[in-house]
Amino acid sequence: MNGASREALVAARERLDALTDSTSVDAARLADELAAVTALLDREVSLRRVLTDPAQSGEAKADLVQRLLGVQIGGPATDLVSGMVRSRWSAPRHLVDAVEELANLADLTAAQKAGALDDVEDELFRFGRIVASNAGLRAALTDRSASAEAKSGLLRRLLGGRANAVTERLVIRLVTAPRGRSLEAGLESLAKLAADRRNRMVAVVTSAVPLSEIQKQRLSAALVKLYGRAMHLNLDVDPAVLGGIRVQVGDEVINGSVVDRIEDANRRLAG
Repeated sequence: MNGASREALVAARERLDALTDSTSVDAARLADELAAVTALLDREVSLRRVLTDPAQSGEAKADLVQRLLGVQIGGPATDLVSGMVRSRWSAPRHLVDAVEELANLADLTAAQKAGALDDVEDELFRFGRIVASNAGLRAALTDRSASAEAKSGLLRRLLGGRANAVTERLVIRLVTAPRGRSLEAGLESLAKLAADRRNRMVAVVTSAVPLSEIQKQRLSAALVKLYGRAMHLNLDVDPAVLGGIRVQVGDEVINGSVVDRIEDANRRLAG
């Protein structure tokens, strides 16, 4: 997103934070209701065009939301969507993307309030690794001929009782409504949202052998110094990694060939 849509999303995020700061708002329920609105807007092209039409007043669009959704979802979700349609959006699809992002953020907020955000981050990462290493599972989860109910059932059997309820809900929504994204891209986006919830970056660390707790702490400190932000480490082990360690932060890969970047981390790990 850029321009008007980016500004509208920032404002919507701020309103979501204000809502979920209240102890009277059920963040998990809010997430489910926003996910339902996402599905509606994704399905009804004409509706999302009307709700983002710059020729219509913000109040008129908000009134339409109240009439359409007020009896189907709770007050907090309705008020949030009403505020979003008052804003200007560069493209109708951006509104749908934003509502979906707020649904995911509401679920992550529920995890954060329960002290489980770290667990959710780690579970999303591990699930992504499982999918990447299991072609049959990936095929089953991305099969366009399979029903949403069948995919949901498979995921509940895989994750039920083994992962946090928030992780399960996020993954089920992603798999049953990918909205044109690959499974890998969707999981990466969710992991980034989880990290942003704490205003920290994610480093995917692949090492030839498991890192000790001291090594993890030293690597984390080295990356914080390098990037100037708090860092969450997603750890993976691959004996084929050359040089013993590979670190990816966003699109940037740090390995032994980037001597000036990894030298400090290597010194700390060796020490």
